[in-house]
Amino acid sequence: MQFFDPTILQSGQYHDWLVQGLVLSLQLTAISFVFALPFGALVALMRTSTAAPLRAAGAAIVEGIRNVPLLAHLLFWYFAFPELLPEAAREFLYAHNPEAVCAVIALTLYSGVHMAEDIRSGIRAVPATQLEAARSLGLGRIQAVRLVLLPQALRASVPPLLSQTVNLWKDTSVATVIGAAEMMYQAARVETASFRSVEAFTFATLAYLSVSLLISLAAHLYQRRYPVRPA
Repeated sequence: MQFFDPTILQSGQYHDWLVQGLVLSLQLTAISFVFALPFGALVALMRTSTAAPLRAAGAAIVEGIRNVPLLAHLLFWYFAFPELLPEAAREFLYAHNPEAVCAVIALTLYSGVHMAEDIRSGIRAVPATQLEAARSLGLGRIQAVRLVLLPQALRASVPPLLSQTVNLWKDTSVATVIGAAEMMYQAARVETASFRSVEAFTFATLAYLSVSLLISLAAHLYQRRYPVRPA
């Protein structure tokens, strides 16, 4: 048997399986990011609130989620969470790709709390006088936070948020443990069906490396184009 047969990566059933896995991994990353970013912003605002109960709730959310391994999150949301749902909701979940849905929930929460810490650092980098100036111009607290504080904080947080996106992309590989047909799942499927382990896992490795490097390049270009300046 040929040591490395690149033809199975170019066409055919195995190629299709690997591409399907790559597409699902990208979808898991994109959907989880869309939910994780506002969740992280909300938790960051709670962590920096002047109200002690909100700060305590934000800290509890962050510490309670980030101190549990992602693998445990995935297993909980896939095996335990459906049992807590009403019968109709459980049947609805099982009818709509529960592996992908539970992977998105786990990845969103896990990435969201890490993004929250990055955004919290960005909020701390904005001088308090910015918020006071906005309030003195007649803006309410929510308007001042939404229009003045958060835009500056998010801009300062972009480089670490892009780093978190790289981690989110790589973390999608763990979803294979609950049967989500992402890239590692499909690579293992190709290896089992064809015994072409070198080709299958070479494809997966290069795909993870390529997408991670593209996100890192985007972070580098953003930093050069929009460097963070002291306010």
